Amino acid sequence: MSQIALYLVDLVAVTVLAFALYYPRHRRRDLVVAYLGVNVGVLAVAATLASSTVGAGLGLGLFGVLSIIRLRSTELSQTEVAYYFAALALGLLGGLGTTTGWLSVAGSALVVAVMALVDHPRVLRRSRSQTLVLDQAFVDETELVTHLEALLGARVHGASVQRVDLVNDTTWVEVRYRSPELSGRTPRGTTSPAHAAPSATTTSPATPAGALPAPAWPQGRQDERVGVRA
Repeated sequence: MSQIALYLVDLVAVTVLAFALYYPRHRRRDLVVAYLGVNVGVLAVAATLASSTVGAGLGLGLFGVLSIIRLRSTELSQTEVAYYFAALALGLLGGLGTTTGWLSVAGSALVVAVMALVDHPRVLRRSRSQTLVLDQAFVDETELVTHLEALLGARVHGASVQRVDLVNDTTWVEVRYRSPELSGRTPRGTTSPAHAAPSATTTSPATPAGALPAPAWPQGRQDERVGVRA
């Protein structure tokens, strides 16, 4: 396969990775720019070094150096780190894959397919991880887990205590738990009681402005009036 074709495959793959997978799911424009810039930069350097006898080894060294510099510059989530390494891998496959041909294309497709699958919202969608600051100092792990389950209303799979402050009576903990299913949703096509239509009530006709109210006739006089009209 020609080198130009590999470049095009890499650009298509990183475009799908950044704009079709990452941005619709995570909505961070700055990392989209970072993924595209790093991929194209690695592609250009790897393509330049591909003709050298140490191209592969130097490319892998570049992979490690760039990842260390980038990951130390800001804090990223593990999902964003995975996308970052995927962009780097696509650049290396496109720049150093002139000798492997279709194997590089298959590798690029595999990287994109794996990211599309494992980062899908339906995969492990109930698993959660949060860092909480509790207004109580816990030194007993069992008591801490019980308190977290009552607080979150979910089953706790792991709790890693980061800091216990006995003076200020606080606990910093990273908790991993399984969120419960959402309940209480109103079925589609029905109306909740709060938005239900008001019940019909019978009201007397309003008296026109300026008109005198009807006189209150005694019961006997009303019967007489009815008889006369009949």
